Amino acid sequence: MSEPKKPKKPSRQQVYTLVVQIGRKEGDGLPKKATGAALMCFASGIDEAEAVRETVAILKQADTAPLDVTGYGTLAEREAEGQEIDAEERDLMQRALAENSVIVAQMTPFFD
Repeated sequence: MSEPKKPKKPSRQQVYTLVVQIGRKEGDGLPKKATGAALMCFASGIDEAEAVRETVAILKQADTAPLDVTGYGTLAEREAEGQEIDAEERDLMQRALAENSVIVAQMTPFFD
């Protein structure tokens, strides 16, 4: 006899908005004269610390040089602060949650 299936626990994953500053590294894909870039990311995690760790690990695998990460909280936290979040951002956040992944939503290169 097989055991009855336990009901699946609801996921505790949430999506966090992070801005990661990256420096230059060989093969990073940034424009030639850029000195670095800011990446706006949506990352899933049990907490913000996990989302940051996963994001940094993935960016390192992608041959970038993460220097600093600033967290802006979850969708609910951002809404509570009165931030307007458009449909495209919401879709990307939902995708990050569904795929348990990190999505780079925007890249802004820095120039001297």
